[in-house]
Amino acid sequence: MRQTPAALALILAALPLTAGAQEADDYAKLGPNAVSLTDDHAWLATHPAPDFWAIQPFTKPQFTDSACSIASVTAALNGLRGLPQWASQTVMTQEDLLDLTGNAEWAALSAQDGDGVTFAQLESFTAEAARAAGLTGAAVTAWQPGGTDEATLADLRARLAANEETAADALLVYFNQGVVTGDWDGPHISPIGAYDAAGDRVLILEVDQGWYVSYWTPVPVLLEAMVRPVSEEHGPLAGGHGGLVRIGTAG
Repeated sequence: MRQTPAALALILAALPLTAGAQEADDYAKLGPNAVSLTDDHAWLATHPAPDFWAIQPFTKPQFTDSACSIASVTAALNGLRGLPQWASQTVMTQEDLLDLTGNAEWAALSAQDGDGVTFAQLESFTAEAARAAGLTGAAVTAWQPGGTDEATLADLRARLAANEETAADALLVYFNQGVVTGDWDGPHISPIGAYDAAGDRVLILEVDQGWYVSYWTPVPVLLEAMVRPVSEEHGPLAGGHGGLVRIGTAG
């Protein structure tokens, strides 16, 4: 749900794209808690990674600065449905899914400079979208951690491990993006692409592709990012925090 001021956009557009050029007050694209998939992809060569291969091909850039929810839900539903069988069928886009749901509130929240969605709205809109996309047998459930203690951390790891076993379900994570990337302090949503249990890290299939590509982050960092309250500057989202939304079979 990153929202870039128009003035900053104009400044960035005016800067020369010189290789190696760096402003004096600039800093690394990713902080110490995130490693881009372009720099670290060896794990995928030695593990089945069913969620990654199901969802990653359908993970597209959010179509506005506030559309991370619709981009993430679209990627997950496309991953669960798979590539259409017939040549006449198109792959569902973010705009297609909004049209299918007919949800004017979700469309307004996802429009350019929209407010973005709360965690409760993400759960509700995801369930509505799954029905609209024809996944009538899918169950949408949510989990919000209450802290960062060891019991909660163990619960999160168990949920990630269960998700990693099959491509028959998908996890969306609502989290503070800046806790992970070291940059923007605000709420964000993306699909989870993989869980490396041995490395205790999770792969985020980033939909904020104007700024990032997919990246790994340690599981404790992701938990911290989920429980960080949304700051007052984000208006109607302020005070809320994140969690996981699962699309799959009941249970």
